[in-house]
Amino acid sequence: MAKVVFSLEGISYGEVQDKLSSTDNRYETLEGVIAGKQFNSYGAEDWGESGIYHNGFYQDVSSEQGFIFSKYQQQQQQEHLYSNYELLDNLRFDIASPPIQASLEEIAKFGEIPTGTQGVVEPEKEKQFPFSSSSLELLRNYGSGFKRLNRERRIEPSNDKNITFTKVESRKLSVEEIMRIAGERFIRSCSRAVEDVVSMLSNPFDLSFSGLSDEEIRNVELAEFLLAAAEKVGDQQYERATRLLNQCDCLSSKNGNPVQRVVYYFSEALRERIDRDTGRITTKQTRMTRPFDFEVAIMSSNPTTLACHEQIPFSKIVQFTGIQAILENVAEAKRIHIIDLGIRNGVHWTVLMQALASRYDCPIELLKISAVGTTEKQLIEETGKRLMSFAQSMNLPFSYNVVMVSGMLELKEDLFEIDNEETVAVYALLFLRSMIAFPNRLENIMRVIRKINPSVMVVSEIEANHNSPVFVNRFIEALFFFSAFFDCLDACMEPDNPHRTITELVFYTDGIRSMVAAEGEERGTRNVKLDVWRAFFARYGMEEMELSMSSLYQVRLMVKQFDCGSSCTIGINGKSLIVGWKGTPIKSVSVWKFL
Repeated sequence: MAKVVFSLEGISYGEVQDKLSSTDNRYETLEGVIAGKQFNSYGAEDWGESGIYHNGFYQDVSSEQGFIFSKYQQQQQQEHLYSNYELLDNLRFDIASPPIQASLEEIAKFGEIPTGTQGVVEPEKEKQFPFSSSSLELLRNYGSGFKRLNRERRIEPSNDKNITFTKVESRKLSVEEIMRIAGERFIRSCSRAVEDVVSMLSNPFDLSFSGLSDEEIRNVELAEFLLAAAEKVGDQQYERATRLLNQCDCLSSKNGNPVQRVVYYFSEALRERIDRDTGRITTKQTRMTRPFDFEVAIMSSNPTTLACHEQIPFSKIVQFTGIQAILENVAEAKRIHIIDLGIRNGVHWTVLMQALASRYDCPIELLKISAVGTTEKQLIEETGKRLMSFAQSMNLPFSYNVVMVSGMLELKEDLFEIDNEETVAVYALLFLRSMIAFPNRLENIMRVIRKINPSVMVVSEIEANHNSPVFVNRFIEALFFFSAFFDCLDACMEPDNPHRTITELVFYTDGIRSMVAAEGEERGTRNVKLDVWRAFFARYGMEEMELSMSSLYQVRLMVKQFDCGSSCTIGINGKSLIVGWKGTPIKSVSVWKFL
């Protein structure tokens, strides 16, 4: 099949914004891939996972260097690895959690924390630390790799020796780096009784602040309060947790520096969890108090979503990569049918339209988009009207079909009215993760797609593990993930940019609250990593496809278009693309076909 070279020249979102604006006013470097050289893996091995399946999405990851579980846990993981896909929300790991001293001894095997600390103080025997061993090891993994030198600070991610960030005196530590230092200090504090706020302020926890600026010291201390509060919440010591959160409130702000912003929103989520657990508020009351409708926000073509698309690199890179893959797989098709499982504002399809409109060697006869939805039919229809207007401006034959169902269990292949002459492509942008809590719905979707047998399926998901049934593990994963996100916003947008404030308040807060405050089916935001999706897709006879050299080359061009592009990290995991921030994976895009 002929390969389509999709050039970025002449194709941009600049004019699209006006036309689609709402009326509401081991690491594989990309250069290594392109050059055909040897490279290291970004995720498959160094970010590897082994754990317990949760409906096929196993969690509580363990890497060779940083995550050591007890023999009992490892045995249980092997038993579940390829077994039934069961709901494990109520599973408890207490039986596999050794005393804290044993946990610290395991943690100590990973090497000395390079701060001049001579050892770990033995904990008091009556002190039972509420963090399980796996939680501590998870936190320890994030905190490992720090070295402080007299004239420069080096941060070495423990899982990848090829990624090294050098911090000179003039460079501020990133939000994630602050959290890592706080995590190291918090682990050292495990051996001491933290009875109140005063002791936290006065106790250095055997970890020096040497080399940090005054602001960075304050940020580290603030992050320690947050970690301590999460520990107390996990142990249901709500009065102590509230006192620590009060301190967080005094030192954090939704308008402050990025560390203060992260702590502010996570503190709010912890308070909501306390209120839920103590019966002060119900789920219904929580929804009523929210000042926005998240579903409406992500589906609307509003100035904030468009500003984020233009200034934050992740979404645009992922979408261009996915659209390039579709173009290559429909290169000889004259009638193209796109099934979009979560169309949102639809702005990504304008790029496909521009490319097809300029395809003179094989003129397009019809582009049809079927948008699947269960709610907000009016917004989905408005998206169709905007896309129809854009297609007409390009003289592109276009039709738009809304497939509304009461629930994903009602989805059937005949609803898409597929013509025999159509070449079908399926696009799932941050959609499948919303079905993880509902395995029967997810399986029905996959069965329907399997019957349709599209020529290609593009999947884009968050590259993180936010599906652990253990609260403290999930909290730690979410904290470091969103720390990278807030750090990115700080680099890409000015502090007083109203779009930044709205993005944090509307888009980020919803995910944080879901991961931290909710449980069960109410915990709708559940992300799993690419290796977990691979295992799941294998059940349906799906094969991962290579990304073309043209696609990877354009990714490199796109990164350079962003002012903050130097901090945007691109890598290859297996055959798929991982987009990250300063080494922290953020999103993945993978391309699949059915065998």
